[in-house]
Amino acid sequence: MISVLARNERITLGAALVATLLAAALHYSGGGAVLSFIIAGAALATLAAVVGDATDQLGERLGPGATGVLQSAIGNLPELFVGIFALRAGLVAVVQAALIGSILANSLLVLGLAFLVGGLRNGTQRFASESPRMIATLTLLAVAALAVPTLAHNLHTPADAHEDALSVACAIVLLCVFVASIPVSLKGGPSAIPSRGEKRPHGWPLGLTVGVLLIAGLGAAFVSDWFVEALEPAIATLHLSQTFTGLVIVAIAGNAVENVVGIQLAMANKADYAVSVILNSSLQVALALTPALVLLSFFVSSTHLTLVLPPLLVAVLGLAAALGTVIVYDGESIWLEGVALIGLYGMVAASFWWG
Repeated sequence: MISVLARNERITLGAALVATLLAAALHYSGGGAVLSFIIAGAALATLAAVVGDATDQLGERLGPGATGVLQSAIGNLPELFVGIFALRAGLVAVVQAALIGSILANSLLVLGLAFLVGGLRNGTQRFASESPRMIATLTLLAVAALAVPTLAHNLHTPADAHEDALSVACAIVLLCVFVASIPVSLKGGPSAIPSRGEKRPHGWPLGLTVGVLLIAGLGAAFVSDWFVEALEPAIATLHLSQTFTGLVIVAIAGNAVENVVGIQLAMANKADYAVSVILNSSLQVALALTPALVLLSFFVSSTHLTLVLPPLLVAVLGLAAALGTVIVYDGESIWLEGVALIGLYGMVAASFWWG
């Protein structure tokens, strides 16, 4: 059965298996916190890629529209597990920063790298702008859902005394918008996620697809627990702040590595696919994962996740959404726009280095 996998898929699967076994060995043998943290992060990154590959294969059996819906429902499993275990450990700041960091890593770092390498290799790249414009609109809605509770808190409005209820209300609105987008995605509308690349002559057998998805999902659950357990001692040893760790390290480990495929598509001059795949990943985090974790926090932890964030997090998310909208709105990109996106990501990361 493994022979039906493409070479890169076999490499990813093998890397995920090795990293997971190493993470397990370090966890149960009491290995150093920093090494355990690094290996568990690598395992999470590769498991996220495996989950993405299996989800694509399952979605192709149901049509291109269903692929986007499945990716929204299943593709963020590693991040979901990390969020749940981190909330149970009381690491609310890490979860908040990781959610924002995941959006920023995709919409700034990964998209910037895609535009940079795609532009240097292929010159000016053009793509249909309908889908990016729709994604930009929904992303700005998500920014507003984060900004309203934060502003209500910092401006000391009457709603400040009800931040839990306000966060739940905003989360429900975001989930309703996500649910409303599902029929559009199923019909292959502007919010749908296109195929990630060339169709192979033979896809994975259904049994292999389901088996890989279940095993990778189970592995992600265990690795997430080990990752979070090593998180606090590793932060203390490395003298990192919780916010920087969540914004950069946890976010990249859980999500951005999977979307390296977007960079590969840009290099192959498939800008339509690259832009939609990368931006949809950010949108899934904003519309589905973030509100889901807000609601789940009331059931899985005594520490509630709210949408009242540090003002700087909301501000940088708004700047990223604005810059991304301006760049994709005209339906074309050059390498210098990629440099601008990467530059903004670097400045954001640097601003949280001290906490």
